Amino acid sequence: MTPSSTPPAYQADGADTFAAHSVTPAPPQTTRERMKAAAQVASGNMLEMYDFMVFGYYAAAIGRTFFPSSDPYAELLLSFATFGAGFLMRPLGALVLGAYVDRIGRRKGLILTLTLMAIGTLTLTLTPGYAAIGLLAPLMVLAGRLLQGFSAGVELGSTSVYLAEIAKPYNKGFIVSFQSASQQIAVMVAAALGVGLASLISAQDMAAWGWRIPLLIGCLIVPVLFFLRRHLQETEAFATQHSPPKLKEILTTIQQEWRVIVTGLFIVLMTTTSFYIITAYTPSFGSAVLHLSAHISLVVTLCVGLSNFVLVPVFGALSDKIGRKPLLTGATALAILTAYPTMHWLVSAPSFGRLLSVELWLSVLYSAYNGAAVVYLTEIVPPRIRTTGFSLAYSLATCVGGFTPTLCTWLIHTTGNRAMPGLWLAFAALCGLIASVVAQPYDSKKA
Repeated sequence: MTPSSTPPAYQADGADTFAAHSVTPAPPQTTRERMKAAAQVASGNMLEMYDFMVFGYYAAAIGRTFFPSSDPYAELLLSFATFGAGFLMRPLGALVLGAYVDRIGRRKGLILTLTLMAIGTLTLTLTPGYAAIGLLAPLMVLAGRLLQGFSAGVELGSTSVYLAEIAKPYNKGFIVSFQSASQQIAVMVAAALGVGLASLISAQDMAAWGWRIPLLIGCLIVPVLFFLRRHLQETEAFATQHSPPKLKEILTTIQQEWRVIVTGLFIVLMTTTSFYIITAYTPSFGSAVLHLSAHISLVVTLCVGLSNFVLVPVFGALSDKIGRKPLLTGATALAILTAYPTMHWLVSAPSFGRLLSVELWLSVLYSAYNGAAVVYLTEIVPPRIRTTGFSLAYSLATCVGGFTPTLCTWLIHTTGNRAMPGLWLAFAALCGLIASVVAQPYDSKKA
């Protein structure tokens, strides 16, 4: 191709320059339009996390419904294992769907992942219990969780990348934080529904069928989310690319950039571990381990969700001002020093006040770290494979961090030490600290 025939080019975040291809770029967005698009994108991410939270909150009831046993510990462990099984599908979803999204566009990818999530949620909601259809019941639930995991493998990546590509350099941390903030809405809504249902439905009925109500509500809001995502514009960064990468090229680039993927994995491990400890695991930890009422545990979880919702965007905006690394290293260092001691203080004399204090402290650490971590991951991955690379690193991390409720349940049962979740969080924080120190934003000039 001669220079005179070269199509116009667009420089994305100071990275690779690609020429325009068949996708027509939308007109530049105003600040108001970018904020509206951020809310529309984050709404679907909220549904994904809402389903995960409901499963975590009602793990004991789901265990009794689909994995009945004479041992309550076995029921809970099998339920959490099914919860975690969805995370094992995330790397596959990241590769397959991530490569697809890097070819068809961010907008179409967001609609696809929402469709798959909705099917998985509907499966869990409508599947009869083990008493009705036997072994088919847990198999169907497992299939639904695997489909949710396959979709989630790229949902968060697509959302984060879309937000990063519509943001300006001066507010990228704040805009990308909408992804995590939307998850906190899911935490709050699921917890608030749990508190409300607990006051209206008996504990026996809640365990028998009441846990399906929050999932059904999640199914009912799917049409609204489809409507919101249908009207999204394609990002300029994707629309002005020339010849989106093929799967072979993506796999080759991932192989070449494996150090970036591994670094991203360790960065995200702190995010996923801390998030699941203070949200999905809290109701079961509060009731089954600390022997506090389910109402208390859900109220604490609601407070944690509100804290995260407020603080994550604040720290995301702060990362735009002072940089990502001060927050990443500071939060992980504090987690290493305080996670186990505060958890030990809690289990020594469990109470509502102590549980709330410890969870809110961990919420501050999570928010400070996450406000910088997610946007930083979009900056260290090569733009050419941004969705796939981000999603793969995140998904591999959740294969470990997503099993946090299962691992904490096993550690407590094996050691007899109820403060073990704090030790596991400190280990994840150490991984995050090391990765945060060595990570560097991607520089196309050195590539």
